[in-house]
Amino acid sequence: MKPTLKKHFQQMNPAMIIIYSYIIADLIGTLLLSLPASSTGKPVSVIDAFFVATSALCVTGLTVVDLGATFTGFAQWVIMALIEIGGLGVMTFSVLFFVFLGRGFSTHGRWIITESFTATPVKNMKSLLRSIFLFTFIVEASGAALLFFKWQGEMSAPSALFAGVFHSVSAFCNAGFSLFGTNLMAYRESILVNVVICSLIVLGGIGFPVIYEFLGRIRTMRSRQRRTLSLHTRTVLTTTAVLIASGGGLIFALERSHQLAGLSIKGQILASLFQSITARTAGFNTLDIGSLTIATLFILIILMFVGASPGSSGGGIKTTSLAVLVAILSDRIRGRHSASLFKRTIPDETVSKALSIFILAVIVLTVGLVFLLITQPDTPRESFLTYLFEAVSAFGTVGLSMGITPSLTVVGKLIIIVIMLLGRVGLLTVAYVVTSRRIVAPYRYSEEKIMIG
Repeated sequence: MKPTLKKHFQQMNPAMIIIYSYIIADLIGTLLLSLPASSTGKPVSVIDAFFVATSALCVTGLTVVDLGATFTGFAQWVIMALIEIGGLGVMTFSVLFFVFLGRGFSTHGRWIITESFTATPVKNMKSLLRSIFLFTFIVEASGAALLFFKWQGEMSAPSALFAGVFHSVSAFCNAGFSLFGTNLMAYRESILVNVVICSLIVLGGIGFPVIYEFLGRIRTMRSRQRRTLSLHTRTVLTTTAVLIASGGGLIFALERSHQLAGLSIKGQILASLFQSITARTAGFNTLDIGSLTIATLFILIILMFVGASPGSSGGGIKTTSLAVLVAILSDRIRGRHSASLFKRTIPDETVSKALSIFILAVIVLTVGLVFLLITQPDTPRESFLTYLFEAVSAFGTVGLSMGITPSLTVVGKLIIIVIMLLGRVGLLTVAYVVTSRRIVAPYRYSEEKIMIG
């Protein structure tokens, strides 16, 4: 690396390093998927390869082509690698690479790992990375083995093994990519497939800070000291449970006389819970999304907007942001100036960050949706919900679609690509810049009230 380039890299904002890393990895993935060896027939266009690569790297799951029918085994391995890299973070692999080379952790590397995987600073970064990769390998391998057991009777052993590994990685990284043309609709009543996929999604969606805390508690189980769970972990687990239960209940009630009508009670419950869990970040589906009622689609939009938890591979405003926003509203109604959760006061910096992320998310979706509607010719009025669903799915890195993804124009695909990238890394970057650059002014302007509400 040239001295000037090295100096520029060292002085660069760590948040910008993350952005550049995703862009570089995205371009490499696009190049690989554009190769003739990646397609079963005619090579896919550059824009379609760019779209799929971005969707995989941002662990979204939206696709303009049928993965199983369009891409060769080589391309499917590339997609799976992009999902894994995007799920754990491009810079995480970069930092790990430099550690293996004996270069240790740079200041940028420590910031990136801390912001991505822990709620509080950790002294032993190597132990943290080792725990993350070991846990990921064990969980994904377990999921792959169970899915292989299910599919070995339906296809050849090598195909069943690859399908198990691919879907396990896709589920744990909350990507939602499937090799099957109808996604997982054929397994809506399979207890094994539903339980395995849902478990992987939840474990990947609650975030590594929660997982790391539980791993630490397991290591110290023999110790007599019993520490209570951190506020972050309690907030994540509670909010996740509430969203899964309420979403599943609403889907069951709204679709029982529609898409769930032909299923057994077991199938109805499985499909409702599965769609509630996967709608938050994963993008798998066991129901025909395009045929759901308008009320159910709106429920899914809300779940997709919230997304997963901090430190995970999912997008959205995150479960903790939702919890903080609810706490702010609840305490303001009660006349309290501070926000609190579980009898703990939330720092003003956290409150500001949650509000910033929410406002930025609304702005990104509004602007993105407007441009998306403008660039789609002859868009009928009734398609507004369809494009809103697509935009929110891209922002939340979910991957659910009402079926319009392949028919998007080139500009429309580029807009969705930008929304996916912003949903994966953009808001985190902006929130970091906003909350870390404090300008202490030597004065304050005089106050004057305005009417609100």
